[in-house]
Amino acid sequence: MIPEASYDVIVVGAGPAGSTSALYAAKNGASVLLLDKKREIGSPIQCAGFLPDASEVQALLRDARLPDTLKNYPDSCVLQRIDTQRLITPNCNIKEFAVRGTVLDRRRYDQFLAEQAARAGAELMIKTRVTEIEGTTIETSGIFGKHKIKAKTIIGADGPNSLVAKSKGLVLKPKSRETSVALEYQVRDVDIDSSALEMYFGKDFVPGGYAWIFPEGKDRANVGIGIRSGMAQKGISAKEYLHRFIRDHPLAGSKLKNSIIMNVIAGIIPVNGAPERTATENALVVGDAAGQIFATNGGGIPPAMIAGKIAGETAAEFAAGKCKLEEYDRRWRAQFGSALETSVQARQLMDGIMKSDTLMNAAFKLISPEQMKVMQCGKLPGPVRLGLQALNRGKK
Repeated sequence: MIPEASYDVIVVGAGPAGSTSALYAAKNGASVLLLDKKREIGSPIQCAGFLPDASEVQALLRDARLPDTLKNYPDSCVLQRIDTQRLITPNCNIKEFAVRGTVLDRRRYDQFLAEQAARAGAELMIKTRVTEIEGTTIETSGIFGKHKIKAKTIIGADGPNSLVAKSKGLVLKPKSRETSVALEYQVRDVDIDSSALEMYFGKDFVPGGYAWIFPEGKDRANVGIGIRSGMAQKGISAKEYLHRFIRDHPLAGSKLKNSIIMNVIAGIIPVNGAPERTATENALVVGDAAGQIFATNGGGIPPAMIAGKIAGETAAEFAAGKCKLEEYDRRWRAQFGSALETSVQARQLMDGIMKSDTLMNAAFKLISPEQMKVMQCGKLPGPVRLGLQALNRGKK
């Protein structure tokens, strides 16, 4: 495939954020090129892939306008339907609440999203890496050769180490930048509740984060941990923490004792929110590249796709001379920016508490299941904020 010499919009990265951006830019009349460095869209898998039902997302993010592809997707993209979320404290108390959603086959879902973008008119080039960005001209190298391509707008949907963000100065200041390391296994032959997500806490197993069991079918699951290296015990790797969880956790261990590891997934998750700017006069960033992840649980698919819709629509308007590209920044923040900021504040309040299992147990005692549910999407009820602040003061 030989690309055109120029496009209205070039999107770098064909994950949920990039494909949604490309879809909505193309639907709104822009010429679009969607690039991805991987040889197969959605592979290797990037995350555990839980997607709350659109009605749950809308109820918690009332101002957000959800893309159609977040509401409707083929059954072939679904590994398991979920109706319960369970949180397990360090002393093994359980709090649970009802939640509707699905554990996705991320490979199929990402391919579905990229296909929708292509059907809307975007050109798709896989196994193509962006090697340099100068102004609005990009240089690419890959299976289709080397090319120089010009655009009116570049959308960076190229993950937490985004080249677009770095080249355009759209990154968090170094002292504000923090990530969580995620390591997960797809396993078989496990004895789990196949309709429930389970999240486990405790400094001996997951310092500064949580471990999870996400069912992918009757005896299949994604088992993983997200930890912050700054809070881990010196000399203990993420792999050692995960193996300790699978082998020794008093509740999870018995469920996972016969697990057969079929796939290893690793990645990094930005957990400090979005930078001050996510757009310039000719480029913008979206999804992980823009830190659009709820820091309380690492959930990134809904905010990435909501922002992707805004990015594509704004880029198309900009290409038609109807608005400035910086309008994107105002628009996405109006729809879910406060929830994103609140999730970072909640995570920061929990940081000190997570260093002590006693404090963690006390924190979970004061938070009701209903409050836990709204905290997943960036809400921090007043009584919870006051309670966590009191626990933080008490530990000093």
